[in-house]
Amino acid sequence: MYQKPIDNSPGIDFNTPALKKYRSLRFLKDHLARWGVASGGLGVILAILLIFIYLLYEVVPLFKGAEITPLTSYTSSSTQAADGSKPLFLSVEEQGEVAMEAETSGNLRFFSAQTGEWRQNEKLPISAGSKVTQVVEDAAGTGLLAAGLTSGEVVVFKQGYRITWPDDKRKISPEVSYPYGDAPLSISGASAPVSQLAISDGEEKLLVAASIDDQLVMDVFNKEEDFLTEEVTIEQQRVMLPTISGANSQIQKLLLDPEQRWLFALSGENQLNVLDISDPDRPFIHEVVNLTETGVAITEMTFLLGGVSLLVGDAEGTIAQWFMVRENGELGLRKIRSFELSDSAVDKIIPEHRRKGFLASDVNGQVGLFYTTANRSLLVESLAESRIDQMAIAPRANYLMFENEGKTQFLGLDNEHPEVSWSALWGKVWYESYNEPEYVWQSSASNNDFEPKLSLMPLSFGTLKAAFYAMLLATPLAICAAIYTAYFMAPSMRRKVKPVIELMEALPTVILGFLAGLWLAPLVENQLVGIFALLLFVPIGILIFAFGWDSLPSSIRHRVPDGLQAGLLVPVVIISGAIAMSMSTDLELWLFNGDMRSWMTTELGIPYDQRNALVVGLAMGFAVIPTIFSIAEDAIFSVPKHLTFGSLALGATPWQTLTRVVLLTASPGIFSAVMIGMGRAVGETMIVLMATGNTPIMDANIFEGMRTLAANIAVEMPESEVGSSHYRILFLAALVLFMFTFVVNTAAEIVRHRLRKKYSSL
Repeated sequence: MYQKPIDNSPGIDFNTPALKKYRSLRFLKDHLARWGVASGGLGVILAILLIFIYLLYEVVPLFKGAEITPLTSYTSSSTQAADGSKPLFLSVEEQGEVAMEAETSGNLRFFSAQTGEWRQNEKLPISAGSKVTQVVEDAAGTGLLAAGLTSGEVVVFKQGYRITWPDDKRKISPEVSYPYGDAPLSISGASAPVSQLAISDGEEKLLVAASIDDQLVMDVFNKEEDFLTEEVTIEQQRVMLPTISGANSQIQKLLLDPEQRWLFALSGENQLNVLDISDPDRPFIHEVVNLTETGVAITEMTFLLGGVSLLVGDAEGTIAQWFMVRENGELGLRKIRSFELSDSAVDKIIPEHRRKGFLASDVNGQVGLFYTTANRSLLVESLAESRIDQMAIAPRANYLMFENEGKTQFLGLDNEHPEVSWSALWGKVWYESYNEPEYVWQSSASNNDFEPKLSLMPLSFGTLKAAFYAMLLATPLAICAAIYTAYFMAPSMRRKVKPVIELMEALPTVILGFLAGLWLAPLVENQLVGIFALLLFVPIGILIFAFGWDSLPSSIRHRVPDGLQAGLLVPVVIISGAIAMSMSTDLELWLFNGDMRSWMTTELGIPYDQRNALVVGLAMGFAVIPTIFSIAEDAIFSVPKHLTFGSLALGATPWQTLTRVVLLTASPGIFSAVMIGMGRAVGETMIVLMATGNTPIMDANIFEGMRTLAANIAVEMPESEVGSSHYRILFLAALVLFMFTFVVNTAAEIVRHRLRKKYSSL
């Protein structure tokens, strides 16, 4: 059969210039849209990846180990001394340019730390024929020193450094002063050589303890300041110390704590006598502690920065940290943690001047760097082939120098972030003066003796606590509201209600936080019984109204169009809520003797803080409700109508259709709404910042506050030093928050896809 060619058939010509141009433009627009969407998606992924990389860039240096770099080496000053005197003490000033060496002759030699070049000498005011037996420092970094003499006297002096800028060049000039006069102090009239010495300088008195001729003696020098001349005079008082007993009572080491309460006297091999000297008129032995097992001798003992902890080194290369702990109402010295240096005896322990770290060396020249709070052994290296004679660390902990076999080694020390370890961030840590290990966040204090407490556990707990109580309020309200609005409410009413609720999401969270902190928190505190009465009165009011409405004649009930009945509940909720709040005072007086907060504290042991998790739950729940409602409502409303009509046609009730068809089909969207709302709650900053009291504590009590990761970053980032451990740990907190939301969203997406796959056949 003959068929006429299509090209010759009458009809529309699709190859006209106008249609070709139209198709070309549409093709171009399709490609531009496709590439635009792809570029936007890739841009979002790239932006998130860059944020992650930047956070890692700031966080990774926290976990870098310590490094020692040899800088210079030169002949030690001790080999150049004409009188054969030996060095007893070595120190380095803050800039790492000038070092000071105290010798047995009483000479203080200042020289260049990097080259050994002589700067100046200072002679201690000691009598002819006297020698220095020992030089000790009051506390790490104070610069106050005491020299014990063979005459039984003590010279107290202070080293300092004055910085000037002649010709725009920095010049560091050493200075030596004598805060208690340049005359040596006579200790209890003793004339035998001082074998062991300890000092503690306080605002009101100076304590000097010494072991002289195997006798433990101590004097108190009470200070009196002239208000006109500001001249300080001292009055000496002898302290009658109890006798140290034992098989070997020879004093090996003495230490006085900065609070001037404890005198630690090491006798024998490992016996530590703890003397309470808080009352100089009645000192007594508080306790006697064996620091090691029998047969293991203590070879070195000193204070950690701050004078709270003792660092004790033994003959087996172990260094232990001890401090006072209150148990059963009594203070007792307790071993907290230990560090392994080597298998040889510990010879020297040098505490850092501004952190809770320390250097240690053994008799074979092995040197270790440790940090107590983080329980980290940062570095252990063999820096010398034999025992190190003297060792010092710069106040900034960036330089190290030691003398060995006539040579002085000057080394650079890179140890920026020793405070960080997994146990310090996420585990319980036994901090100084605490009775047990705890999770604590306290990043700063007013002095250098402070022990940073950088546990992220209280912040993570606070984040989850705030999100939990917010979701506890927001999730049922938002989902139930979404169900009613999308499924039961009349379309005309839905068009008004849905935009109003979504408009709530535009409210700035800083305004919500402001209202929560200044209005809602006092309201909840003063009307606490009324707040809880709302949970009872409002449901009862709704049930009573529902029963009454159902009892009305059909002719009356049918006058209200279907889907608009919810409007009748608005005055019911308002009236029942007003009744509950108005009865708050009477209920509190009747049930709790007029004060519910005191009743909870005394009877239940539940403390109450004005800015607490309840306030956060109400305020942040209000902020999260629009997010969950909007997404969940769209998901429910988008369920195909033929599924609903088919279910109803088969005889199911509207409620059965809702629970067995609509909610199952919309479950992926509802789940996504809840997860997005949770992400909003976890990342919220201003509400929790202004309404929680910002206390980093771990307490599930709804009446206690908390501090979240986001709020902590907002509070402390402006005050942190760029590049410091505190600064980088705040970035680590941001990374933890980022990873938490990423993991939660990823898991939510997996669950959502499974729900969609499971119920897609409905």
